[in-house]
Amino acid sequence: MAAIAKTAKRTATREQRRQQLIDATMKCIARKGMSSVTLGDVAHEAGLSQGIVNLHFESKDKLLNETLRCLADEYKTQFNRALRKSGPAAADKLHALMELDLRPSICERRKVAVWFAFWGEVRWRPAYREICEQSDAYYDKVVQALCIELIADGAYKNLTAARISTILTSMTNGLWLLCLINPETFDRHAAMNAVDEYLYSIFPKHFGPVETP
Repeated sequence: MAAIAKTAKRTATREQRRQQLIDATMKCIARKGMSSVTLGDVAHEAGLSQGIVNLHFESKDKLLNETLRCLADEYKTQFNRALRKSGPAAADKLHALMELDLRPSICERRKVAVWFAFWGEVRWRPAYREICEQSDAYYDKVVQALCIELIADGAYKNLTAARISTILTSMTNGLWLLCLINPETFDRHAAMNAVDEYLYSIFPKHFGPVETP
């Protein structure tokens, strides 16, 4: 039993150390950009030796791959939690997911900067593309299913779930970009109002009009 406890402790410490290095990597990417980040930068940010970074990730490529995977997994966890905690109706769930994308825990300048840095490399990095495609496919499948349910329930005409999902994704990505480049003037409430106005325009039987202040 003592040996098992020691092994569990070593495993937990190893995972904590890896997470510490991933967090440091995100900070470095947000501050310097992906191409300028070195393992030495990450080690310095984490307060560790570069040897520790090499021990856990072996190379910069592996560290960056795991950083993107961690970012995607964190988003998926919060995405699923938002679905569980929302009301039972499709409209409740869709609105909860749109709100999620504008929460400070998700739409946060440093984190958004890291997302955009990876998206900028997707064309040349198959590993990044695979992670992003898996994340997008999961998101799109859920959002499209909710839209299909709303379209059927409201007997809406000339609406396509896939198109609506694409527009919603484009809206939230655009709002993330505003948060990144104009953090001082970015208004989360106004951003959510813009999303709500779109939802009302296509699903007026399920979403109400946005009140003007």
